Amino acid sequence: MMNYIIAQTLSPAHFKRRFGIHQATLNQMIKALKPQRRPLPKPGAKPKLELEDRVLVALEYWREYRTYFHIGSSWGISESSVCRIVHWVEEQLLRSGRFRLPGKKHLVQGFGRPTVVVLDVTETPIERPKQRQRPFYSGKKKRHTLKCQVLINQHTGAVICLSFGKGSQHDFKLFQASGVQIHPETESLQDKGYQGIQTLHPNSRLPLKKPKGGTLSPADNAKNQALASERIGIEHVNRRFKIFRILAERYRNREHLTFAVSIKAQERQEATDLGGVRVKSPFR
Repeated sequence: MMNYIIAQTLSPAHFKRRFGIHQATLNQMIKALKPQRRPLPKPGAKPKLELEDRVLVALEYWREYRTYFHIGSSWGISESSVCRIVHWVEEQLLRSGRFRLPGKKHLVQGFGRPTVVVLDVTETPIERPKQRQRPFYSGKKKRHTLKCQVLINQHTGAVICLSFGKGSQHDFKLFQASGVQIHPETESLQDKGYQGIQTLHPNSRLPLKKPKGGTLSPADNAKNQALASERIGIEHVNRRFKIFRILAERYRNREHLTFAVSIKAQERQEATDLGGVRVKSPFR
């Protein structure tokens, strides 16, 4: 078992590898949770884990995505206690008010200067739904998934907003359903899955499609490669999301997607400023 005291002895690289976040980010999480902790009454049993260790339990669940039983065995607590800890940490971090992404309003208002944003969609596998399975089946992944549309600032790599949909939903349809509106002066970059976005946002750049029965010219191929190199930053963001195994492996929960998305999203912008997004369950 690695408690908070032992975790502080790890090097920054090993700490990041172990918990998926930086030490400064953990300190900010603890600082936000302290006002939410209730004072312990004198009578009765005291909790086995301190606040710092509870945060590590939640991070371990998001980072490794082991079952509550296995995590509880490592910490010497019951699996129901692990469940309560994870839910409490997540709920209190969201209620603190310090964990918010800029959101869609920030896109409408613009950035006050020429800015480029990048859009992409990543998928998270889920357990097969008992009912209405077809809307969740992704032909690309050949399994049931949830889609997550990620929109970032190309210059800073900061995540601006996230939108979620079912696995069978087309990327452009997800963009339409998300209600995202980009300021006219902001340029957007996306892949071929967003064909038709020019009708909603003329200041958009997409790869050139190969003509039917033909081939692209060397100049057109060079343009597509240049666009792909500009968009590579969002692939790095998706990779940081998937470091948390709860987003890379089959998602078993039903309530809402994990808070880990928001932690990784905002860490790119500032290590001491987290972001949070709550997503209602598509199964309801």
